[in-house]
Amino acid sequence: MPRRTQDDYDVIVVGSGAAGGMSAFILAAHGVRVLMLEAGRNYDPVTETPMFHLPKDAPLRGGGTPEKPFGFYDATVDGGWRVPGEPYSSVDDAGFLWWRARMLGGRTNHWGRISLRMGPYDFKPRSRDGLGFDWPMTYDDLEPYYDRTEALIGVYGSSEGLENTPDSSPGILQPAPPPRATELYTQHVCRDLDIPVVPAHLAILTQRQDADRLPAYLFPNNPLAQRVTAESMRQRQACFYATPCGRGCSIKANFQSPTVLIPPALATGNLDIRTDAMVREVTVDAQGRATGVHYIDKATRTDQWVGARVVILAASALESARILLNSKSASFPDGLANGSGLVGRYIMDTVGAGVGGQFPAFENMPAHNTDGASAMHLYMPWWLYGEQLAGQLDFARGYHIEFGGGRGMPGPGAFGGMEGYTEGAYGRRFKEECRRYYGSFMWFDGRGEMIPNDDCWCEIDPDGVDQWGIPTLRFHWKWSDHELNQARHMQRTFAGIIEAMGGRVTSNVADDGADAIARPGQIIHEVGGVRMGASSRDSVLNEFCQSWEVDNLFVTDGGCFVSNADKNPTLSIMAIAWRSADYLIEELNRGSFA
Repeated sequence: MPRRTQDDYDVIVVGSGAAGGMSAFILAAHGVRVLMLEAGRNYDPVTETPMFHLPKDAPLRGGGTPEKPFGFYDATVDGGWRVPGEPYSSVDDAGFLWWRARMLGGRTNHWGRISLRMGPYDFKPRSRDGLGFDWPMTYDDLEPYYDRTEALIGVYGSSEGLENTPDSSPGILQPAPPPRATELYTQHVCRDLDIPVVPAHLAILTQRQDADRLPAYLFPNNPLAQRVTAESMRQRQACFYATPCGRGCSIKANFQSPTVLIPPALATGNLDIRTDAMVREVTVDAQGRATGVHYIDKATRTDQWVGARVVILAASALESARILLNSKSASFPDGLANGSGLVGRYIMDTVGAGVGGQFPAFENMPAHNTDGASAMHLYMPWWLYGEQLAGQLDFARGYHIEFGGGRGMPGPGAFGGMEGYTEGAYGRRFKEECRRYYGSFMWFDGRGEMIPNDDCWCEIDPDGVDQWGIPTLRFHWKWSDHELNQARHMQRTFAGIIEAMGGRVTSNVADDGADAIARPGQIIHEVGGVRMGASSRDSVLNEFCQSWEVDNLFVTDGGCFVSNADKNPTLSIMAIAWRSADYLIEELNRGSFA
């Protein structure tokens, strides 16, 4: 990665993923001089993605290890829940799991690409049920940025007119791929259960982007932005339906920041990038305004400083909170922008629970093409808003259902557990039994909303420091009854669907929600900790991700989230970051940070 040096950057962006990539691209495309700092190494999916390699060609048949939990081919080349030399801790057996991707593009290299819009209810949850907090913005405020983000990155799906499941504007979404046999059968059975099963929204191209039309729509009256966007779109191919997205994508069909946001940002000539730059703290002047950041150059293990008129933290929610808490000064003895005491508070993750099943209807299925996107083509949005509002459920927020199965490429352990069906068969009979049962299994996963509470927060560990000399985080966590009851409801619902499909439940269905729910952090959707709000008394940021106390400091990643809807957060992170960047451009043009 070239390291040009200059002393007059307009903006420093810390992080290169969904928020950092979007912030840097929008600013650079409008002529703002940006320096991006990334804690991990440079990464190029075009040259590093093992597109057509089979599991049999990899160590352990591609299976996961503690250092590589999602398997040998996973795109997170450096990082995971455990990063060597970068510990964290939990108190009272909280068991929080913190995923970190130390690489250019961050977690956008490893994510499910599920791109669901938050709905009107999701921005005003307290007004609806009296719990949690309302956002200082509405769905209408973010709607145009959802449209632009979907058009820029490429999202397939459909608009179904469902409650609190917003439609996209005409011409924005790409066509959804056709459902697979398992998905069609699930959809057929769920009609009788009054559960909607509709096309999923994923950030994967099912067709080439319209590079002649979209750039002008996205950036009217901006020739530079239009040019670099058009060039970028013409370099992307439609999905080959050949390689799991979690490996990365050398043809740029899926969304990753290093293939979709960073290349056009670099093409403007307004972006410099320094990788292996582990940010330690944001510095301030005597007036309490941000002046730049200190970072550790990981190659030389030396402390470096770089300055700019504005600092944007987009390092991921908890990393940004950690940087703020470590940025202590005479003006901010408890951490930068932390006069409210809310930095690190009200962190959230997605509620997760799952159930598997085996289906006689799929046994001895003739070999057939199950190619498609590497994730689901259909999903189930939350459908019980009315019952919830009427108080008929023992939890206040909903969940959506992700499901899959069938005769995809066998992975590691594909025939593990088969002994429960083959009655001790071996040799030719075992092979026949494998052919009979392979493809007859499905799994249903719930992804639900967590309500922020006072018991979920992070702080600087008084006894912890990483290998770079930076104090580490310590986590506190406690699910409320709403999340535990929701997880229990998920498992009972999934078991009911499996039985309605004529299947047999193959996993545990817990009576206690504590046994059903996934560990905090396990879903890798943690948000909050630097939340936005309507006043400085009860929030850290305003609705444009700008610090109330330090006007030239912004936090555009998931840390700004006020609530954590059941919709996967990445699409919203990017839309919010774009909105924040537009606001910042207006402020820069007015000379606000001279």
